[in-house]
Amino acid sequence: PIFSSPSYHKYDASDYYKIDWRFGQESDLKELADLCEQRNIKLILDLAINHTSSQHEWFVQFKEARSKGDTENPYYDYYSCVTTAEKQGGVTYQKIAGVDCWFECNFSGDMPELNFDNPEVRQAMLDVAKYYLNLGVDGFRFDAVKYIYFGDTAKSVAFWEWYMEELRKTDPEIYCVGECWSGETEILEYYTAMNCFNFAGAQAEGVMATAAKGKSLSTYLNYVQSFQQKVRAKNPDGMVMSFLSNHDMDRIGGAFVTENNMRMAANLYLLSPGSPTIYYGEEIGLRGSRGSEMTDANRRLAMLWGDDDLIRDPVGATYPAKNQIQTTVADQMADENSLFHYYCKLLTIRHRYPAIARGQYSVLSGGSKNLGGFLVSYQNETLGIIHNNSTEELTYDLSKCEGCTFSEICDFIGVGSASLDGTNLILGPQTSVIVK
Repeated sequence: PIFSSPSYHKYDASDYYKIDWRFGQESDLKELADLCEQRNIKLILDLAINHTSSQHEWFVQFKEARSKGDTENPYYDYYSCVTTAEKQGGVTYQKIAGVDCWFECNFSGDMPELNFDNPEVRQAMLDVAKYYLNLGVDGFRFDAVKYIYFGDTAKSVAFWEWYMEELRKTDPEIYCVGECWSGETEILEYYTAMNCFNFAGAQAEGVMATAAKGKSLSTYLNYVQSFQQKVRAKNPDGMVMSFLSNHDMDRIGGAFVTENNMRMAANLYLLSPGSPTIYYGEEIGLRGSRGSEMTDANRRLAMLWGDDDLIRDPVGATYPAKNQIQTTVADQMADENSLFHYYCKLLTIRHRYPAIARGQYSVLSGGSKNLGGFLVSYQNETLGIIHNNSTEELTYDLSKCEGCTFSEICDFIGVGSASLDGTNLILGPQTSVIVK
């Protein structure tokens, strides 16, 4: 988030209408929005609406009103609170001194939760989002969507359905994604309102990274097919939002023994359906892990630009320099064989075929433990996306693919190469291919 905040991470806004001084001012954001529009880039903001900073004027007024029993104060019901007798298990509270009032604060006492049963709160947070849409922002990444009514999924989903409906009145083409850090079942519930990040497939032990390490491909293939079907059953226009890691997780670069595994992981999620998200630094292999620290600063280290930029690691960062990669963006831009250029090539391939993002995926028959893929259909286009996640060259008899005939290699990317010998596809190690 870019709003004024007392913390380094900015998830505790003290003023939603003021840009934090560390980032600049509103005119800088407007300039960024204008420059993005000129380049056909959509700009979305990270927006946490379920809680504010304890330093926000709303909360200052709320505490004062509760302490004095001043029900006439307009902020008296702005935050979620209960009496001692009303406290619920699984919810975190903090007491206001001197009165029997406990405010909800599931992340920390510095981040009190707003009361969305109050129509004025709903309108206030709607006004915040509309303000930035009118400024030129194209959408939002909504933080912690399940915490609007923590523990009540149906009520939280209903809120987001209302909220998104109202925002689309301002911008029918708004692009939003929700963070519901939960299992697949709960994530899918929010798809009636917006797309959500697929936490079930992410992290070092997720299906993408596991397959990239050379484990059986079938788990990955069946999962991608199944999850896409479930998303579209919930919302026909829904898009899978895959990622490898994010700012709340240990960086994926540290999960692999070799860079080739990292490249394979990139293939598996960037050549998959929906709208994947790259966490900055992933494209150069940046590392960072929380370790024993009680902060995520080590997961949010400064980008290694290599151009004398003055950006520094966040407060609290202690990640050892000896564990970090030894190249920068500048170094990798100058090396055509770098991970950076690999990502560039991979994204070029992805954008070349609209079916990759929007097509219907079904697992191809005739594969083996480390060789397999999808039949992808979109409008009048049908492709095959086939992966070899092993460290050896493998051959796929394409005649065993039921319901389709492949005769041409369109693109390939990986450690090895790809060629056709009749119906036999010879695919190099840790390599993916597009066929038609």
